[in-house]
Amino acid sequence: MIQVEWFYWLMGLFFVAVGVLVARDRTNPRRTTSGAFWALVGLCFPYSSFVVTGAAPAWVLGLGLVVIAAIAGTGRLARSGSAAAAGAAGDVDGLEADRGGEGAGRATAPLRAAGTAVLASREALAARFGNRLFVPVLIIPVVTALCATVGKDVSVGGQPLLQSGSETVIGLAAAGIIAIPVGMWLFRQRTPALALTEGRRLTEDLGWALVLPQLLSVLGLVFATAGVGKAIGDTVSAVLPDGVLLPAVVLYCLGMAVFTVIMGNAFAAFPVLTAAIGYPVLVQAMGGNPPAVFAIGMLSGYCGTLCTPMAANFNVVPVALLELKSNYAVIKAQIPTAVPLLVANVVLMYVLAF
Repeated sequence: MIQVEWFYWLMGLFFVAVGVLVARDRTNPRRTTSGAFWALVGLCFPYSSFVVTGAAPAWVLGLGLVVIAAIAGTGRLARSGSAAAAGAAGDVDGLEADRGGEGAGRATAPLRAAGTAVLASREALAARFGNRLFVPVLIIPVVTALCATVGKDVSVGGQPLLQSGSETVIGLAAAGIIAIPVGMWLFRQRTPALALTEGRRLTEDLGWALVLPQLLSVLGLVFATAGVGKAIGDTVSAVLPDGVLLPAVVLYCLGMAVFTVIMGNAFAAFPVLTAAIGYPVLVQAMGGNPPAVFAIGMLSGYCGTLCTPMAANFNVVPVALLELKSNYAVIKAQIPTAVPLLVANVVLMYVLAF
């Protein structure tokens, strides 16, 4: 059986490799701490497997996360200057970047030509390969969908080929691996180093925001376990006037948006605010329709997603990938949509859910 843990370990190996490359890159002004940051992120993946099985103490993992947060929080994580220059100059292979400009002559002629390509050359390569550029990208959703839909029915020797319940994640990881040799074949690349060097460049472009979704994913569970929802519910019950619907609806929708801004994820805010206001006040006390209340509540949370840098996947990563001048360019563009949409959600819940 193919275990999903294998792919998590592979991810960890990639981050360790990025850490080694960054630590060796003299163009990075903080190469020691930056390399340590990515290496620690990578080591957390395999070590977590042993924590889950009880074979290793959890406090070591917790200490590693504290060090990761300290490096990012104190500004000790920096982007390598060579990687930035590679992106600007069109070093599509990153070969020059990883070698710090030394030993360029050791590269094979085709790779050296690609590695030193300027923007005009990249455009020429794009014109040459045409729509074949999209083949490796399209492989990823196709393979993932196949594993998610028919993967659970594939068995070998009476045993399922893919770990039960993880077919989609395994398919996504396998699709990424399959896309690498397909891309090498299509574009006549003889070494898989391109995948590592470009992966390293993108990883450095994204920076600490890359690990933020993983950390935020557990925040809702931490809040619920700590009793934050009950504390908010007690406070709201003491403040809200009995039997008055509109303030309760406004408080629930606005609370979902604000908590999502804080947590960066509406799924993390939903259990806290629903346990505090949505279910006890709007459904039980005021007779609201549960599907309508909860669905519109989630939509209100998404309004907060549009307005927060904590939603790194949506609002920070695009800034890095598109190299926008302002770190808040995406958020500034989305706020004019988020505010009226939140007002509309309040109106819809007040009119349709009761």
